[in-house]
Amino acid sequence: MLATRIKQKEGTFYFIAYKATVLLEKVRFTSRYYFEGEEIAQGRISEHDEVAQFIAGIERSEKGFQRVLNRQKIKQIVNFYETVVAQPMIPGTVLLFTDETLRFQKAGDADSIGHLSEPKGKYLVIDGQHRLAGLHFFQAKHPDQIAQVEVPCVLFDGRSGDFATEMFVIINSTHTRINRSHLVDLYEKVSWESPEKKFAAKVVNLLYGEDDSPLQYKINRLGGRSKQEKWILQSEVFNEMLKVVTAHKRWMESHLGMKADRCYALVRDYLKGVKDVMAEVWGNNERYMFTRDVTLKALIRVLDDLIVDRKLMSDWDQQRSHKPFVEIVKPWAPLAKEFRADGFYERFAAKGQLERVRKIHQRLLDAIVG
Repeated sequence: MLATRIKQKEGTFYFIAYKATVLLEKVRFTSRYYFEGEEIAQGRISEHDEVAQFIAGIERSEKGFQRVLNRQKIKQIVNFYETVVAQPMIPGTVLLFTDETLRFQKAGDADSIGHLSEPKGKYLVIDGQHRLAGLHFFQAKHPDQIAQVEVPCVLFDGRSGDFATEMFVIINSTHTRINRSHLVDLYEKVSWESPEKKFAAKVVNLLYGEDDSPLQYKINRLGGRSKQEKWILQSEVFNEMLKVVTAHKRWMESHLGMKADRCYALVRDYLKGVKDVMAEVWGNNERYMFTRDVTLKALIRVLDDLIVDRKLMSDWDQQRSHKPFVEIVKPWAPLAKEFRADGFYERFAAKGQLERVRKIHQRLLDAIVG
């Protein structure tokens, strides 16, 4: 097989472009076995769940180093393979290992290009098991397309199994995780993301930048690194907006034409109505917790509840102003004192923020519905 030989200090490895069909025949899937609870027990696997059956059949060993394959992650990868068009399916290299020493024969005058012998056994996958597992199912579902797929691979040979384990640890302990708020900024530009995510990202972007937004420049798009006063992370606003969009997609299609600017107008007017009623505490984050992240998330959840109020939505649609929301949230005015920073966590006692958001959401909702 044609390969590029790469030398770095005392190490030598190879870059290879493998046909997907060929590569899938040459790799073996493994995972580290700990105890029975971490396996997908055969008796609990649905006969219709091909991914679970595949994972359950993977070799497990105390000498292994790979994590147990994640069923949901594999399904997401397969979905990505099916939807991506212009972008490459597997842009990053898959790392392969064999303890056999392979023979490299230079091609002509090129010192780094040549032919590499094939191992007698199967490759161990240092990095890329989920991508290859996804490719396995993509091949089964789309046999007519798999012939067009090549997989970029980096191959290490002639080393002990400990070398592969060490490489696995280095790769999975030194990478930098992309900030979630940064990802939200990019959703609009990613062709394979869901329409709901793109839509929610556009709405959040408008909430951040529009001059008439009650949250203008108060959304932290830098994931905690901003030096200016911010009220809530962009990723947190996005998560809540995505829930609203997903839950009411049909209504938004019929009433808002699934237009981000029209959805933004709805959220903006709702928040303006809340701001009018809660003027005493809105933005006063030194003394109150009303425009802190925990309460802002609860506010968006209340909007999620209010969208089902057809009269309210009809009034807003006719007036296109914040006034209908002022009327609906007027009962919140007497609650201002409950959001004082002093004693806030005792008044809304919870084991964590998730539970606290639920409690605030319920408190606000109860005040409206009586």
